[in-house]
Amino acid sequence: MVLEKLNHFFGLNEEEEDTENQAYTNEDNVTTEIPQNKGNLHRDNVVSLQDHVQPQKSQILLYEPRVFSDAKDVAQNLLSGKAVIVNFSRMEDEPSRRVVDFVTGTVYALGGKIQRVGDKIFLATPPKFETDGKITDMLDKKDQLG
Repeated sequence: MVLEKLNHFFGLNEEEEDTENQAYTNEDNVTTEIPQNKGNLHRDNVVSLQDHVQPQKSQILLYEPRVFSDAKDVAQNLLSGKAVIVNFSRMEDEPSRRVVDFVTGTVYALGGKIQRVGDKIFLATPPKFETDGKITDMLDKKDQLG
C-alpha cells in the first residue's frame, strides 16, 4: 500500500495515466467557438487627454515693494509656483536687503533660485522654472566693447 502511494505521488501509477490520456482524447473532438470581434468594442472608451487637460500657464509677476511687509506677497506667489521679478528702485537699501534675505530664504526652502538681473532688480523662481545665462555677463561684455 505504501508502495502504491509512492508510485501515485511520483506519477508512476500506470492505470491512472491511461484514464487521463483517454480524457484528453475525448476533449480533442470538442470544438470551441471563438467569438468574432465585430469592430473594436473598447474604442468608445478611449478618451483623448488633450481635449480635457488644459495646460497650466506659468506666470512671472513683477513687484516694486515699498515696505518690508510686501515681502509676504512675493513669498506667497513663489509658494504658489509663480516666478517673481522684484524691483527695489523705490525702496531704501536697508529694508530692501531685508526683503532680499526673506525672499532668498523662501526660495531656498522651495529649492528654487534667485538671481540678480540688474541694478536693484532680482528674479526669484520656484523649482519648476529654469533660467539660462546671466545678465551681468552680458553687461560686462558690453562694457568691454564700448
